[in-house]
Amino acid sequence: METTLHIATRFLFAKKRAMLMSLSGIVFGVGLFIITQAQTAGFENFFTRTALATDGSLHVEDRYQDTVASMTIAESGGATDTVSLGKERKYIEGVEFPELVANALEQFENVAAVAPVLRGSIELDSNFRKQSTQLFGINIDDFIAVSDLGRQIIFGSLDNFRTDQKGVLIGAWLATRANLAVGDPVVLSQAGRSGRYRVEGIFETGVEQVDRERVIVHLPEARAILDKPFGVSYLQASLRDNNRATAETPHMEEVLGHSVVPWQEREKIWLDTFRALRASSAITVSTIILISGLGMFNTLAMIVLEKTKEIAILRSMGYTRRDIAQVFLLQGMMVLGAGCVLGCAVGAAGTWLVGNIPLRIRGIFSTDHFVVYWSPWHYVWAVVAAAVVVFVASWIPARRAARLEPGEIIRGASS
Repeated sequence: METTLHIATRFLFAKKRAMLMSLSGIVFGVGLFIITQAQTAGFENFFTRTALATDGSLHVEDRYQDTVASMTIAESGGATDTVSLGKERKYIEGVEFPELVANALEQFENVAAVAPVLRGSIELDSNFRKQSTQLFGINIDDFIAVSDLGRQIIFGSLDNFRTDQKGVLIGAWLATRANLAVGDPVVLSQAGRSGRYRVEGIFETGVEQVDRERVIVHLPEARAILDKPFGVSYLQASLRDNNRATAETPHMEEVLGHSVVPWQEREKIWLDTFRALRASSAITVSTIILISGLGMFNTLAMIVLEKTKEIAILRSMGYTRRDIAQVFLLQGMMVLGAGCVLGCAVGAAGTWLVGNIPLRIRGIFSTDHFVVYWSPWHYVWAVVAAAVVVFVASWIPARRAARLEPGEIIRGASS
């Protein structure tokens, strides 16, 4: 094996420039694969954290009733028959008995906390302009347990809101648009019912749709404005393991008798978009590794053509076809090893640098720099992609070299 490795090294350095080009391609291919995956996964994970921090892991919404649909069929002789068309669900808006449903929901092992939410459309009057918004009535201590509202306050105080029953929290986009600051009065109204309140805090979730229309008040105040003395719109819950939300939803619906919407279903469009971007970037960057593999294939093929006499001598000295194939496979493995090590180093350094690039984003989440996600799997998949390409590029020339017959080469050379 030591002699085979020595011969492979000699053959490899016979084409130093070509092998360096292939090595460079593998290094940059592996490095860029890691960097792009870290970026796309970083934004996906950051979006997921934002969605969970704002709207929780799942929503328990409308109560449903299973009904059986049927159709009456007239038969001969004036008789009739009823045919079942299968089960249907009839939905009744909201959660009529939130305390009972919340207590039942908390019995599930994976449920960490539950908070009732009453939602409705209202009009906000800031003496500057009137604007249609969405009112959210909450119990502040319960809601903090299922969201990151406490960390989303950028102006004002959550403690002041807790003690002021006439206090409101409004989104940053809405506050700017309505020219509101902490301490300003606002009037919230719906269908002739209105109340005067004081802005105790301004929050920013980073989700534009939330920050531009959400107004948060205490649950009793929301009941008065929306004229809903009983029930809530939905229950918001946080889970200990968010990845189990989809799997546990059917059992929860069966027990609770209400529709349960997990965060994966609620954010399905964006999650699918991020997954498509990850796959697209992986395929695009992998072409660099593929091109490098083609370059290595050409180089090894040229070595086979140029070293036919040396291969014939090695076969005459007792080297088997397997030994000859190993010579060329070892060349590929040496380039692969060096390329993966250097590529992983480039990927790690690039990921760190990209994570420190300023980038202000406001829309589906809020960030002021590139978001990256460090995962060992990015390195594993980058190495696997490079290994597959390099192995194929090395195996074909190695197979060809192993099939060369020393007698035919010597006779061809003598003629």
